[in-house]
Formats: sequence, structure tokens, C-alpha cells
Amino acid sequence: MHAHDASTESPLRILFAASEALPLIKTGGLADVAGSLPAALAALGQDVRLVLPAFPRALHAAGELETLTTLEVPGAGEPVHILGGRMPGNGVPLYLVSAHGHFDRGGNPYTDLTGRDWGDNADRFTLFGRVLALMAMDRAGLGWAPDLFHGNDWQTGLAPVLLHDAPGRPATLFTIHNLSYQGLYDRATFDRLGLPRDLWRPDGLEFHGGFSFIKGGIGFSDRVNTVSPTYAKEVLTPHLGYGLDGLLRHLGERFSGILNGIDYDYWNPATDPALHHHYDADEPGPKVEAKLDLQREFGLPEDPDAFLFAHIGRLVPQKGVDLILGILPRLLERPGVQLVVQGTGDPALQRALAEAHAAHPGRIGLYLGYDEPRAHRIEAGSDAFLMPSRFEPCGLNQMYSLRYGSVPVVHRTGGLADTVVDATPDNLETARATGFLFEHTDIEGLWYAIRQALALRANDPDGWRRLMVTGMRQDFSWQASARRYLELYRTAVGDLRRDGS
Repeated sequence: MHAHDASTESPLRILFAASEALPLIKTGGLADVAGSLPAALAALGQDVRLVLPAFPRALHAAGELETLTTLEVPGAGEPVHILGGRMPGNGVPLYLVSAHGHFDRGGNPYTDLTGRDWGDNADRFTLFGRVLALMAMDRAGLGWAPDLFHGNDWQTGLAPVLLHDAPGRPATLFTIHNLSYQGLYDRATFDRLGLPRDLWRPDGLEFHGGFSFIKGGIGFSDRVNTVSPTYAKEVLTPHLGYGLDGLLRHLGERFSGILNGIDYDYWNPATDPALHHHYDADEPGPKVEAKLDLQREFGLPEDPDAFLFAHIGRLVPQKGVDLILGILPRLLERPGVQLVVQGTGDPALQRALAEAHAAHPGRIGLYLGYDEPRAHRIEAGSDAFLMPSRFEPCGLNQMYSLRYGSVPVVHRTGGLADTVVDATPDNLETARATGFLFEHTDIEGLWYAIRQALALRANDPDGWRRLMVTGMRQDFSWQASARRYLELYRTAVGDLRRDGS
């Protein structure tokens, strides 16, 4: 594709579908992307509209909404209302799909209050997929037909399947944010959902005797991408392809990786309302005050010279929290080292962290839950950020950490490999280094990188400061990524028009 300024062409109409988006509702990185990318595309002059299920938290946070249309959707068993409004903060047009029996309940979008998957998730996201297909074909009474439908993760995976053969359909792009979440269900569920019978085939939705929502999104979309160039290579291998590597390899040129961006207005240590002390790459001094604030908040001894490590994330095996637990004995042998963790997830990991915290209250700060302003204060107050993920499609926390001068210590995988430059002697010398990478996801691998970090800060304070400031000067804003998405959209739309569908 030849390079050109995509933003000078006529605007595209884009229907952007996701199951979560900041600031309405969040369980993971998808929400950050769905909250930021549409706004960045709108800033490039595109007509982009965001659609989500009307979960209670999203309804509550969305502000003023009006009922635009009411639909009878096959298999829904209840009327479905489409509510219209604007995204708080950026004004992107917002649609919420309201079906009380499907979306109006406590817990998070996918699990009940005990953390178990809702038993009717297949029904809930089949309904969502059917409504998305109606909206994409301008059959939902909204009087607006998109040029392109952009689905994200398995919860939207049925929409491209239902659109695939429709005459006059929009082009379709499907983005994989994490291939390990696939929306897998059994044959009986497929039959009950009343999906077209001919989709039960190996090149349809069937997947090892069951069926897979994400397989639908991948197999039936015009273009497929994932959220970093390195992860796009990794998912083509059996190791990280989760049984879909063959299908992804088969896509060839139709599959690519585009690195996520982050919102540099929202994540800005110079203006962040969550912080009591502000700083930036030119004036990093007040970061030490942010550290003292954080130590106070977590009940740790206030010590500007302490080496404060942090970790924020879902407490799941993917994120390598067990490795952090594994290096704790060695870490706590070092005088002046502290650790702050915020997260929620696996009950066994939560218990192990709670026990470590109880045994070392003056060294370990712990918050079991998710608190967005607190996450900002942790990024600001920590010296280094631990991200020993076994795999990481893109990762956002390492980019927040760079921005806030919390030096990332990461496994060389996926988006972590694409965003952090290892502190080798050469990279330190030329001021290119921004963090510490390790190759093997085991305790020794992580400990190796932590040892490098401890040594640099102890032996070369100026080198450490340079490393920190270089990270703060990186640009992983959404502007560049949004232009890449726009180019991908235009390619997909152009190909579809040429093929005469």
C-alpha cells in the first residue's frame, strides 16, 4: 500500500463495536482502546460511532441517552432498544444495545459476582452480534450505513459471520486483543442459538467439536489484525495460536499487527488530576514527592531513597504474578526495596499476595481490586514497573510506566518487545534504552532483569535518570496508530468495492 495522507480523502463512516470502553466500563486493555481509538479517528475527520451492550455501569456513566429505535431480534425473547448518546469527555457518538434480560445485571460484563462466567454468555453475545449486523446493514432504523464495521474480540465475533454474504454489506475488520479468550461453546449451544445450520463446518464456526465466536470473527472478516507487530508473529505459531494459528496463517496479507496507542492527555504526569504532585520529562524532580505520597497511601515507610517496584494488572497466570511472588524472598533481602501491587483475579494469587502483605506490611503494599486514580498514583510513585507477562498482545501498562518515569521490567514478548528498549551498555550509552527485558519466563529470568535494575540505580544514578527520562520522552500516542487503522480501513473498503460486492 503506497503511503499517502489518508486524512485528506473523504471521511469514512465506521461502526466500532466492543464490549467495554473507558470511561464507561473496563475489565482490561480492550476498554482503553475502545475509549481512545474512536476519538483519535474522529480527530482525523472520520464519522466513527461506538456501540456497546447497555451494561448497568455503562448506562450509569454514559450520561444523557435517548431511545432511538426498538428492534425485534430473532431469539432475543424481548424487545431490544438502541439508546443514543455521546461518549463523556470526547463526544464520540455512542449507541448502547439495551436488552434487560441479557445485559442488565450486576457483576462484570462476562462474569457474575463470584467471578464465574455467566451461563448465558453465548446467548448474550449472539444477541449483540445480531444487533451489530442489523446496524451495519442500516436495518436498525438509525438511518446511517457504515462503510466499515470494526469488531473487537470474541464478543463481537458473530457480526462478520452474519454480514459475510449480505449484498451491499460494509467492509469488515476484526481486531484480536487477546487470542486466549475465544468464546468457546458446545454443539448443543450452537443448535439452541438458531444460527444458520451451514455454519457448522470446519471452515465455518466449528472448532474441535464445539464452536468458537472468535473463529467467526477471524474467518469471516475482510481484514484481521492484532494489537502489536510482535504478537501478530507469535499467534502464527502453535505456542500462542491456541489452535487458530493455521487459520491465521491462511489469511496471509489480510492479517497484520498495529500497536495500540495510549491517551497522552489522560495519562499525563504534568496534569493528572489523580496526582498531588506533577512532573514531566523536563522537570522530573517532583516524582520523588509522588513516591512519598504513594508510600503514605499504602502504609509503607516514607523513604525517598527506597527502590519502589510496582505491578498493576489482572491476577491471572498470563501476567506472571506467580513469578513476582517467586522472587519476593530475594527482593526482600535487599534493604530499602518496596513493592506495591494492585489487581484482582485468581483467588489463589489473591490469597498468596495477601499472605505476603500480612507477613511484610512495611515492605509490601497491596490493593485487591481495580481503582483507576490509584493506578495513576502507582505509576507516578514507583521507580520501576514489573510486567513479567508470559505473553502480552500489546500491553498498555508498560507505556503508562514509560510516560510516568516508572522504568519497565518486562518479558521480551508481544507488545512489550515492541515498546521497551533494553538497557544494554550500548543502548544506555546512546540514550536509547528505556527499560529492562528478559528472555525466559521463569524466576531466574525475572530476577536477572531486576538485578540489572537494582545495580544501575545503585551504581549509576545519572544513568538511571537518563533511562527514566528517555522513557518519558517516547511517543506512543494514538495519533500514529489511528492513521494506521485508517489506512487498513481504506484498504478493506477499496478491496470490497473493487470486488463489486
